[in-house]
Amino acid sequence: MSSVITESNVYSRDYIQVIRDRIKPIVENVIKPNAEIIDKEGRFPKENLLALAKEGWNSVTLPEKWGGLGLGYVGLSVAAEEIGKADASTALVYAMHVAASQVIHLFGNDDQKERWLLPIREGAIGTFSISEKATGGHVWYNLSQAEKEGENYIINAEKSFTTSGGQSDFYVLQTRTAGSTDPSAHSFFIVDGHHDGITAKPWNALGVRGNHSGPLKFENVKVSHRDLIDAKGGDISNDGANPGLTGLTAVWLGVAQGALDAAVAYVKKTVHKDFNHSLADYQVIRQKLAEVQIQISGLRSWQYDLARQQDELVKERKPLSLLGSEITQLKVQATELADFAARTAMDVAGGYGYINGVFERIYRDARGGIPMAPSNNLAREHIGKGLVGLPLELWELGK
Repeated sequence: MSSVITESNVYSRDYIQVIRDRIKPIVENVIKPNAEIIDKEGRFPKENLLALAKEGWNSVTLPEKWGGLGLGYVGLSVAAEEIGKADASTALVYAMHVAASQVIHLFGNDDQKERWLLPIREGAIGTFSISEKATGGHVWYNLSQAEKEGENYIINAEKSFTTSGGQSDFYVLQTRTAGSTDPSAHSFFIVDGHHDGITAKPWNALGVRGNHSGPLKFENVKVSHRDLIDAKGGDISNDGANPGLTGLTAVWLGVAQGALDAAVAYVKKTVHKDFNHSLADYQVIRQKLAEVQIQISGLRSWQYDLARQQDELVKERKPLSLLGSEITQLKVQATELADFAARTAMDVAGGYGYINGVFERIYRDARGGIPMAPSNNLAREHIGKGLVGLPLELWELGK
């Protein structure tokens, strides 16, 4: 990659294409062939993640000092998109892992980075554990609260929709701050995923069946003071937005592209023998495909523009929350585009789209992004309040 990395073209299309070309062999040779069995069996995509770790992709945003590729949010966007084209389950696990790792990188100390980031190159996987059933999509609002025990902490919490639940080697866990009566006071802990007090419930869902995003219970889990992340909760949680949104939006962009790719391949090869016309010969089908392509092209430009801006903010040591609202807007558009692309692919494939196979799998997977935090309904409310100058009032009822 060094041949294209210069001060003038580090974010050029050529640079992005080099990253794509570098990850594609893993996607084509490992991830894509496993997609169907992961969906059918609800299997956690461990084999895929180990293949990515071996080549450094699980450390894509991290600097070389901590075992990473140093490709930042642009590199994450490329990788998550390419993985998302092949398998949404693997891509979601990947995006949340990278986001959790990046939080340790940005907010953790050297001791934490050495203990938790270096093992990633050997296959260690992390994730976030934030949402709670009692507060639903209001993921910034926790009822669980850490308890102080000497220098250490005791965690008792019931979390919902924790990606890679029961599979992660570490969790970046959010609770209310020990001893505080302020519901906006959060603490983030790095919790060893192999602790006996952690119990994961089975994940059985319509789509993304391999991401194991089920409930997770923490019972009397002791966490060392060494694993309290020294950062304000708002800096990490971005005022209620999912801290992994940049990777997740790239995943849904990839899902949309994967749906379009499958649809294009199908209509080109499928021929009606009575008129000797392929499905691609019908104008109505071409126009449906064109509409998906137009929307993907626009979204991809936005995705990479925001990723570049995030990389600049990291370099300048400025808070990523400066882009929080716009990233939330991107999340809404990316998830709804994935859903639209999947529906279009089902439509042009006709009856064959309805039977078990790539079209119905992508159709089920694509729906998962819309309720994912922040849900699109909630995101629109936050965006709308910002437009008219109304406060979000995230904490008022709890004070």
